[in-house]
Formats: sequence, C-alpha cells, structure tokens
Amino acid sequence: MDVWLVLLLVLAAEFVNGWTDAPNAIATVVSTRVMSPQRAVLMATVLNVLGTMSGTAVAVTIGTGIVDPKVINLVTVAAAMVGIVSWSTLAWYYGLPTSESHALVAGLAGAGLAVAGPDALLWDGWRKVFIGLGFSSFLGFGAGLLLISALYHMLVHSTPGMVRSLFGRLQIFSAAFMAFSHGSNDGQKFMGAFSLALVLGGLLPEFRIPFWVILLCATAMGVGTAFGGWRIIKTMGIQMTKLEPVHGFAAETSAALVIEAASRFGIPLSTTHTISTAIMGVGASRRFSAVRWGIVAEIVTAWILTFPVCALIGWVVATALRTLS
Repeated sequence: MDVWLVLLLVLAAEFVNGWTDAPNAIATVVSTRVMSPQRAVLMATVLNVLGTMSGTAVAVTIGTGIVDPKVINLVTVAAAMVGIVSWSTLAWYYGLPTSESHALVAGLAGAGLAVAGPDALLWDGWRKVFIGLGFSSFLGFGAGLLLISALYHMLVHSTPGMVRSLFGRLQIFSAAFMAFSHGSNDGQKFMGAFSLALVLGGLLPEFRIPFWVILLCATAMGVGTAFGGWRIIKTMGIQMTKLEPVHGFAAETSAALVIEAASRFGIPLSTTHTISTAIMGVGASRRFSAVRWGIVAEIVTAWILTFPVCALIGWVVATALRTLS
C-alpha cells in the first residue's frame, strides 16, 4: 500500500480530531458567554497546537505500545484511520462527542487482528489505555465535584455579581489550559500513528518522532480546530447542564489537570470523557437533577459503541484491503 496515501489518511484523522474534539476545550467558555465562539476557536487553535508540541510520551505509547510494529503493515494504519474518520464524522452529525483516543486504539486493534491475529496486540500499551479509562471517567467526575465544592466553600460570603465577574475572567485561563492539555494528549496520538506509518513504509529506520512530524500533525489538528463544530458545543456546554462561569472554570481546570497528569506519564486517555465527566461532576454538585441524564445516556452510549464499532471497521477495511492487494 502506498505510504503517502496512508500518511494523508493519518492527517485526515488528525484534522477530524481537531474538528470534533475542539468543542471539548471551548464548550463551557462559549456556553457561559465569557468568550464569543470565534475568539474561543482561535484561542483553542493556538493552544491545541502548542500543547501538541509539548511532549511525545503519549505518541510513543500509540506508536509502539498498542500493536506490535514488527507484525503489522501499512494496511493496519490505513484501516484504523478510515474507522476513525467514519465513526467520528457520524457521531458529530448527531452532536455526540466521541473519543478519538478510543477510536484510534480500537481501530488499530481491529486492523491488527485482521493482519496478524492476537500476536499484534501489546499488553503494556493496553494497560495504559485501561488506566486512562479510569483517569478520564472517575477522576474527571471526582475532580470536578471536589473543585466546585471547594469553590462554593470559599465563596460562601461573595455576591453572585462578584463571583460571575471574577470567574468570567478566570475562565479564559482555564479554557486556555484545557485547550493546551487537549493538544498535549490527543494531538500526540496521531503523531505516533504518523511515525508508525513512516517506519512501516521504510521512511524511518526506527520509531521516533521527528520535529517536522510534530509540526505537521499540530498544524493539521489546528486547522481542524478552526472548524470546531457548534453541534458538539451545544451538547457539551448547553444541553448537558446549565453552567455559570464558576462552573465552567471548575470543569475546565479539573479536567485539564487530569489530562496533563496522564500526558506526562504517557497515558492515552480520552479528553472527551474527562471534560464530559468533569461537567457532570460540577453539575451534580448543585443537585442530582441539575444534570440532564438523558443527554448523558446518549453520550455514554456513543462512548461504549466507539470501541466495538471502530475495531469492526478497522478489521473489515484491513481484511478487504488485504483481499484486494
């Protein structure tokens, strides 16, 4: 299979990553009307790019720890990218935030199984994926709940006007932090896939992340971010629960801290899960019914379906490509 076609598919998936995941960073700051959608998207674009360039630990996990580079080929990577673009675009159409992280590892797994069988899967990388599930789900919810509870305690004697004014300013910084952390984790994953394709195509003698790959993937995600979808912003920032600036600040800050911690340990977690559960935790701090659990159920259903759907698409596409070649 032509290596350049595979590299284009990786960049397409990175573009979709920026396009569908950009709302994770800016949904709350837009819904609280602290920033206009245009300014928020511009900020997220710049910070996503900078975050992508901040390290390579997650990229190495994706490129060498999920499937064994020695037993797979370019078909594996191409099939995984087709699954990501197909599933994420479908979910975006219905306004559902999906995890490109889980789509990527599931697609690689499904395609790897089609090409090389169970020997393609590496336990060490999958252990990090499962740790990431805990980080994004339980830590996201718990951190959001704890931070907003602490803020309520600190601000008990403050007027609503003062709180809104203060956190209207602070939320700009928390949204920037969230955008940076998104790039530091999600942006890196496709750098790993891109470098893996370079190795499999014979363009790199061994797995590493060249600077030009960092720059190229960061740019692709940045361009995708500039086309960030209002459909997902509406779901995350408006439909799930009603947010004020203090709630947006708590959700963004807690989610960004969890994501940054995972990035430094090379853990590929879902930024979508992390910010979504942080918003749930913040909303539930007021009262359980403040969260629209019907919307949450739809989002969680999309999360659950991501693994089997992307794995199946990866397996089917890889099998078809092998048959045709």
